[in-house]
Amino acid sequence: MHAQHSNLIPILTIAGSDCSGGAGIQADLKTFGAHNLFGMSVVLSVVAENTARVLSSFDVPTRIIDEQIEAVFEDIPPQAVKIGMLGSADIIACVAQNLQKWQPKNVVIDPVMFAKSGFALMPPQNCALFAREMIRFADVLTPNIPEAQALCGFEICDENAMKRAAEVLHQKGAKSVLVKGGHRSKNANDVFFDGNTMSVLASERIETRNTHGTGCTLSSAIAANLALGKGALQAVREAKEYVFGAILHSLNLGKGYGPTNHFYRLFAAKS
Repeated sequence: MHAQHSNLIPILTIAGSDCSGGAGIQADLKTFGAHNLFGMSVVLSVVAENTARVLSSFDVPTRIIDEQIEAVFEDIPPQAVKIGMLGSADIIACVAQNLQKWQPKNVVIDPVMFAKSGFALMPPQNCALFAREMIRFADVLTPNIPEAQALCGFEICDENAMKRAAEVLHQKGAKSVLVKGGHRSKNANDVFFDGNTMSVLASERIETRNTHGTGCTLSSAIAANLALGKGALQAVREAKEYVFGAILHSLNLGKGYGPTNHFYRLFAAKS
């Protein structure tokens, strides 16, 4: 038997871990796998969490972060990079320096500030540093409404305010911005702005508690689509479709907000 050589496109997540498997790096790697990509990871923080609560978070020393990133880029340069939870000012500075150094393409940044349980994953005093250091590297920035409010400094209570936030974040340096509307009560429409065109992306709301890790999954699905050569708006549209299915087929695991089903297409194909 000869080995079959198939070249999977490499893609990287730089984020915190979730030992319960529904969010963070674990969700990112599952999402990459579901898109037939070769997923790699740089662990920034080890988070002890489950569907109901965050117990603690331990930040990896920046020297180890630098070396993980170097190990990946010197050997298997990724076609896209998803950046998630940045747990400290030191980590924000460290990741920004590495993005400057390695200049990766197709960078999707999810400004993770709160866990589903409300636990603050990015202390408020780090928001300004994040805005100053990180936003300019984003090919796509994916804040939800509370995160966009923290980054823009004004309340977002309707679609017009979401559009304004997208424009402000674009002015701060993001090439394109997806303001996610999942926190609104009326509909879950998202707003996408690329500096030229403002698009409102309609979203049907699914009544379920099982939404643990949806933000991580969406941003990594966008990165996956960019790695596959799709334009930003198309990448966002297809990522939303994928996450909708993952929530629709979500898993009743845990006592809190259950995880989504990253491999629902694989399981559907088998049944």
